[in-house]
Amino acid sequence: MAFVRIVLLFALVTAGVAAAAEPGAPSQSPGGSSSMSRESFAPPQARPFGRLADGREAHLYTLEVPGGWKATVTDFGAILTTLLVPGRDGAAAVDVVLGFDALDGYAAKHPYFGATCGRVANRIAAGRFTLDGKSYTLAVNNEPNHLHGGAVGFDKKLWKATPRGGEKGPSVDFEMVSPAGDEGYPGTLAVRATYTLTPDGELWVEMAATTDAPTIVNLAHHSYWNLAGHSSGTISGQELSVAADRYLPVDAGSIPTGEFAPVAGTPFDFRPDRPAAAGARRLADAIAALPPSAAGGNPGGVDHNFLVRGWKPDGALRTAAVLRDPASGRSMELLTDQPGIQVYTGNYLDGSVKGKGGTAYPRHGAICLETQKYPDAIHHEGQPDWPSVRLDPGRTYRHTMVHRFGR
Repeated sequence: MAFVRIVLLFALVTAGVAAAAEPGAPSQSPGGSSSMSRESFAPPQARPFGRLADGREAHLYTLEVPGGWKATVTDFGAILTTLLVPGRDGAAAVDVVLGFDALDGYAAKHPYFGATCGRVANRIAAGRFTLDGKSYTLAVNNEPNHLHGGAVGFDKKLWKATPRGGEKGPSVDFEMVSPAGDEGYPGTLAVRATYTLTPDGELWVEMAATTDAPTIVNLAHHSYWNLAGHSSGTISGQELSVAADRYLPVDAGSIPTGEFAPVAGTPFDFRPDRPAAAGARRLADAIAALPPSAAGGNPGGVDHNFLVRGWKPDGALRTAAVLRDPASGRSMELLTDQPGIQVYTGNYLDGSVKGKGGTAYPRHGAICLETQKYPDAIHHEGQPDWPSVRLDPGRTYRHTMVHRFGR
């Protein structure tokens, strides 16, 4: 019976992914925006990426399209390990995501480079919640709170990979089953995360999940972006706009206070239409306006959730943010169907993590743009303007991100 239940859960996930994009939204399916003539892409090939401590083998899959675009993903953690993006005027492509050269880096504790985080990304206060009158206790792995799914979250799971080809571009479906009680969460959860690289160089990340019992779900993709290249230093000279008029202030433990505060007149004003006299919002200026705490507990910088302007639960894709690197000419527009976006300016990077090519990633060496429902939303369930993270049997959780690059 358990096997049949899991098969049915994955059937619902498959149907959910197919229905994730709603008519009328921009670029409703991978490859849908291009006017280029189409070729059929072969499925990505797997190659070994090393063995885990229990002997299981992880693999890498390379998604590549003409023009210099190339993404590499692994079935360990459903992680994006590299993304090569060309520069302007024929400049060579550079890798714009932080990460590691070998599996060992991802298997050890790290800052969630490129990971698929869940069941619930971001924080849950005190690692506890109540659902239908029953209390659940989760791992407290970010004292005093629960973070990104717990001690062994989805970023530490080995997923089943199914490479696919076709006109929309090469893609890989990653699937896994999180059993009831996994990290303290109720219900068996069937999850799928799909990466697609389109002929236009768009990177699509589509996530879906179903359950056999009431639970909570809020998945997030956690790449660290530096459009000048992962080894180029800090993001200080890059510019950010966020389509948000309000953000969520947080307490000392980075838990939202429950207030929706206006960004106008604050260091969190990244609005694309903010007063012209203010100019483009350089990340250096935002970071400088949010210095470390005197006691050293808060390293400063941005680590807050923003309310995506105009969001409603219709499945449509909306622009959440645009990141620009004036020096290279690269830009990245991020579209999503989610109500919130966590902006994190790499505040806890300190040079101690050695990444690809032995690069020591410095503080503010990258930025995370994590679309999601609001942090700690389970403790605001049923309150006005707080999207629910509850998932019931027969329903499908869906989450789509589109990374659209310019140069």
